[in-house]
Amino acid sequence: MLDIVRNWFRAYFSDEEAVYLFFLLAGGLLVILLFGGMLAPVLTALVLAYLMQGLVSALMRWGLPEKLAVLLVYLLFVSLLVATLVLLLPVIWKQTVNLVQDQLPRILNNSERWLRELPAAYPDMISMRQVDAIVDTAQHQLANAGQAVLSLSLATIPSIVDVMIFLVLVPLLVFFFLADRKRLLEWSASMLPNRRRVLGNVWAEMDQQIANYVRGKAIEILIVGVVTYIAFKVLGLNYALLLAVLVGLSVVIPYIGATVVTIPVAAVAWVQFGWGGEFALVMIVYGVIQFLDANVLVPFLFSEAVNLHPVAIITAILFFGGLWGFWGVFFAIPLATLIKAVLYAWPRQQQGGIVVDPPPPSVAADEAHNGPL
Repeated sequence: MLDIVRNWFRAYFSDEEAVYLFFLLAGGLLVILLFGGMLAPVLTALVLAYLMQGLVSALMRWGLPEKLAVLLVYLLFVSLLVATLVLLLPVIWKQTVNLVQDQLPRILNNSERWLRELPAAYPDMISMRQVDAIVDTAQHQLANAGQAVLSLSLATIPSIVDVMIFLVLVPLLVFFFLADRKRLLEWSASMLPNRRRVLGNVWAEMDQQIANYVRGKAIEILIVGVVTYIAFKVLGLNYALLLAVLVGLSVVIPYIGATVVTIPVAAVAWVQFGWGGEFALVMIVYGVIQFLDANVLVPFLFSEAVNLHPVAIITAILFFGGLWGFWGVFFAIPLATLIKAVLYAWPRQQQGGIVVDPPPPSVAADEAHNGPL
């Protein structure tokens, strides 16, 4: 048994770069697990800087100086942040409260009437006692949900001071990440060992992959949300903005998000229109939006992204989401891609003591794209 462990260790940790890479990954994981809450403003600012770096680069290609490009993009970011806080969030909150106060009781009443008709229609499948149990459970859950939403206030937030500090620190950090990007990257590289061929391959691939993924996902959220809002508004569906935000955010979680968000969309449409042509039209339009997102928008935005099997994606979402919540879900695919890239780039020792060098970045990317994971 010890010989097996010793041979495995020699095969995968005989190269010093493998040791560096292991401790770097383990250290990063440990820092996020232990200090993720404290570093939330830094992580948020880093994501936002990734989002905006593409626009900065585009402006620079058009001939603008780097400082002017950073300044224009940063002013656009601050303007959008203020508009979101002042205009969008109050409307979403108001619609959420109205939905809990008005729509959910109507949904429960309609569902209760429908359930109580089932024992007469299907006496062998469901009894009135089972219906009563279902109704009691639903009423209890509804009361808890309504109380939680309606009691939410500034007093339930851990500290309004923390929120204000977060809103001040994030824009400030975003500016420094954009303005001093090269300096920060050079400083980070200086902390690494001089011999870092494997680290360089992994970093070069993942820097491009994560940047493309974050920007592509943000564009996807925006397009899906705006198109959904316009469609629901044209159809006259209540709570169009709230539902559009939910549909837009649902694309963060592949496969699962669209299925979960279908429930509130169908419930609101059912209560408002009943089982009729208007309800069917809403669901058809919603289905078309989901189909176009999955089959047109996603392939266009992520055509260069590493291809992952659905099992790997769902597993990554469950694992990283359980570790880091929303950000774990958002970065599940890039993190799974990172693991895959590390596995392909890891130096290995074959029999006879020959160290197998990792493939060049382009070859590693092609192998990762067509790999079995």
